[in-house]
Amino acid sequence: MNPTPIQSAPLDSNGRQALALAGVFQAASVVDQLARTGQCNERAWNTLIHATLDTDPPSFESIYGGHHNNLRLGIDTLLAVMSRQSAQPAVMRYGFSMVLLMQKLRKDSAMMETLGQRLGRVQGQAEHFGETHENVIASLGELYQETLSTFRYRIVVQGEPSLLQSRMMPERIRTALLAGVRFALLWHQQGGRRWRLIFQRSAIRRTLRQLDAH
Repeated sequence: MNPTPIQSAPLDSNGRQALALAGVFQAASVVDQLARTGQCNERAWNTLIHATLDTDPPSFESIYGGHHNNLRLGIDTLLAVMSRQSAQPAVMRYGFSMVLLMQKLRKDSAMMETLGQRLGRVQGQAEHFGETHENVIASLGELYQETLSTFRYRIVVQGEPSLLQSRMMPERIRTALLAGVRFALLWHQQGGRRWRLIFQRSAIRRTLRQLDAH
């Protein structure tokens, strides 16, 4: 991923929560794009992969590459959701389902440990091949399948059947879902809570719009 400048304005907790939640909905949008068209926004995809692999970032901003425009797809999607203007019910469902999956993961310390250990090994692959190499995506997809998809609660992805069965598409979709859960964990770590989403729609919208003013 191309290096981008770190934002000059430091983020407060509301800003960090809003951007982490935008990461969740960026993943949701990418899942929907892949499932329906077989393609997705490349910048959004690269950002998701980087965030998933960067398990020990030097700063909050570095997780998404240093500039909030790397989360542009997620910001725009989240703004639509919080404004009740989203015409993409599947994207909304994927996003909120990732938050629910994150909550189940947090209660499973053994799975959390497994994810951490195996992500460390995938990081080695990424250093050798590059973050978005097919081998890395295959490993991330397999990791999701062998951990998060074993919960009784599963995210069912809808789309074009022929695309969903095409080469590497299951791995790519699972990788995006894993990235969404990663951002959901980040959102929770920054103080985000599901019940607050009901009451803080306007505050989240305001925070996201303030980011664009900088």
